[in-house]
Amino acid sequence: MDSALKRVVVSALRDLGFGGSFPHLRRVAETVDLVTFQFDRNGGGFVIEVAEGNKDGFTTHWGEHIPAKKLKAWDLHPNDRKRILPGAEGSTDSWFRYDQNDSCEKLAHHALELLLKELKPNHVVQPTR
Repeated sequence: MDSALKRVVVSALRDLGFGGSFPHLRRVAETVDLVTFQFDRNGGGFVIEVAEGNKDGFTTHWGEHIPAKKLKAWDLHPNDRKRILPGAEGSTDSWFRYDQNDSCEKLAHHALELLLKELKPNHVVQPTR
């Protein structure tokens, strides 16, 4: 699944100006667009979390400052992140499941489709790949 996500989703995000290392990607502009892939600890599934940070970085409640170029979606409070998943319920059954019938490639394309809908409209352009 990692290979399919890198080939399909990460390469498309790179075309849109995202940097960082999988599973944490960011695009620093007037704000910081954050994308993090979270995998099911039991295997077989993942969700994508998106968030928007400040270009000046983020200071945690315990005082640690994280610069924008190091910021991850996970650094922000859960109320400040949006979870992208294909199902409606909150259990891991509603996550993108690659331990079921869909191919990893097909699942990666579906994840990209849903992710592009969540990025800010003025930031979404068609990937060149």
